[in-house]
Amino acid sequence: MLVAGDEPNRSAGDLTGTPAASAGSPATPEAPRGSRAGRDLPAAIGVGVALFVAIVGSLEWFHLGFVLLLAATLALGAHEVARALRRIGMHAATWPIVVGAVGIVIGSYLAAEVPQAGITSNTWLLVSTGLTVLLALIWRMPGGSDGYVRDAAASLFIIAYVPLLGAFVPLMLAAPDGVHRVVVYIVCVMASDIGGYGVGVVAGRHQMAPRISPKKTWEGFAGSIGLGIVVGILGATLLLHTHWWVGLLLGVLLVGFGTAGDLVESLVKRDVGIKDMSHILPGHGGVMDRIDSMLVAAPVAWLIMHVTLAVGPIIGQ
Repeated sequence: MLVAGDEPNRSAGDLTGTPAASAGSPATPEAPRGSRAGRDLPAAIGVGVALFVAIVGSLEWFHLGFVLLLAATLALGAHEVARALRRIGMHAATWPIVVGAVGIVIGSYLAAEVPQAGITSNTWLLVSTGLTVLLALIWRMPGGSDGYVRDAAASLFIIAYVPLLGAFVPLMLAAPDGVHRVVVYIVCVMASDIGGYGVGVVAGRHQMAPRISPKKTWEGFAGSIGLGIVVGILGATLLLHTHWWVGLLLGVLLVGFGTAGDLVESLVKRDVGIKDMSHILPGHGGVMDRIDSMLVAAPVAWLIMHVTLAVGPIIGQ
């Protein structure tokens, strides 16, 4: 996930999934004026602000609304990945996955919120994910054996990549201080994007992953780490009311895994030969283009806060 006006560190080849133009090749069209990233910056900012208001508002006043928004986001993301994989002949069971994504996310939150129902959120997460896998495998059976393993692999990839990783967000929210946990998680990943963008544009020189994202630099990554640590420590001390080292862990690990999430989605897009997962968000691209870092960072954020917020005060004594 990157902020408005993102991907300043991507070449034309990286965005399209093809090698960048070399000497003697036709010139790559220039990016629109007003955006070094080749994006519609005003539209990107407008959409980003609207999404931020929706997330903050629902977190503050309507937790179930936030979970519903998350479920819709993951369902759209799963659909985008399924459509992308069809470009390389992999046909996932889209509808079972979309329905399963909604059930996994909403059910995991409700199970934690309503313990008297007799099922824990972790149990629901495992059961609903398993049922989604079974339904996807059965859904493909009428198509016969030709390409069955390929299509089943596509379904399992999407289930693990989108709803399973995303389900850790409602697990964070269901904790007694869940709103603060989710806020710290989100702002750490956002800080990674902002720090990487700013430093990468100004001082980026050394390529970090030239075969995946040619313009992503180590200098930009250092900027991500630096701002992520600052925001993590502030979030840990001011919102989570725990030790500064918890924020240090969050800053370093969420930046690292968030960057990995960005690279994972870049690999998928390069493999299938597309620039964006879709164009549903003006100036941003697709839903997956916004949540790629968030998805991979979510289970890491949940684990760090689940463990350290329980043992932190004891260690600190």
